[in-house]
Amino acid sequence: MPLESYLRDQRKSKDLLLMTHCVCGFPSFEDNWKELEIMAAAGVSVIELQFPFSEPSADGPTFVRANQVALANGVTIEQCFAFLEKVAKHFPFKVLMMGYVNTAFKMGFEKFCARLEACGAVGFILPDFPLEESAELFAAAAKHHLAPVILMTPTTPDDRLKKLGAAAQGFVYAVARKGVTGVKTDMDDETRLFLAKCRAATAVPLAVGFGVQTKADLDFLRGKCDIAIIGTAVLRIWEKDGEAGLKKFFKELVG
Repeated sequence: MPLESYLRDQRKSKDLLLMTHCVCGFPSFEDNWKELEIMAAAGVSVIELQFPFSEPSADGPTFVRANQVALANGVTIEQCFAFLEKVAKHFPFKVLMMGYVNTAFKMGFEKFCARLEACGAVGFILPDFPLEESAELFAAAAKHHLAPVILMTPTTPDDRLKKLGAAAQGFVYAVARKGVTGVKTDMDDETRLFLAKCRAATAVPLAVGFGVQTKADLDFLRGKCDIAIIGTAVLRIWEKDGEAGLKKFFKELVG
């Protein structure tokens, strides 16, 4: 099922979907699997599996360190693809590849997209890839039934929001604040206005990430978007409190 259709189907029974994030191989693939089991039990609809990269420019310090440690431990692209395939076959949620354009460019866009499709991914997020250079990659994505997820930010001019919205597939990733991941975002009138502009600029489902951490954040987002994205908070809790802490976090989040 295409990503957008899947999300709309999920929304029939849920007022807000959850999307979460895992850095492949950090702290280990075994840890990743345990995290994903907890996420699946919590009813998460979509997972980003991040392929570690040496210069993750959109990520805050928590994810930068996770990327660096994974690479230092020898995690490879091949291992990430193999893990993605295992995850996609086993879990009920849909899987996106998250990474940076250098990974796709080095492989070649056609091979990159073919490999993702073969492994069961439904799309990818490459936050450093400009729309103006996307024709070849988007064509390969369409051929292989993948949604290339587009980002909108608070600094994006209104006319560009419309351009991005028209090109969007699967869903739009609305970056809730300026900067990188991991810092708490104030859910306020400024955020409300930004999300309303994003919503008006596109017909695909709207996801919100960067700084979403608490049940209060989710309550704020209900009715303003379709998907809440929680990344850094999950990783911090896993590192601090392990399985028990992550189960407690999701119980409080969705309870």
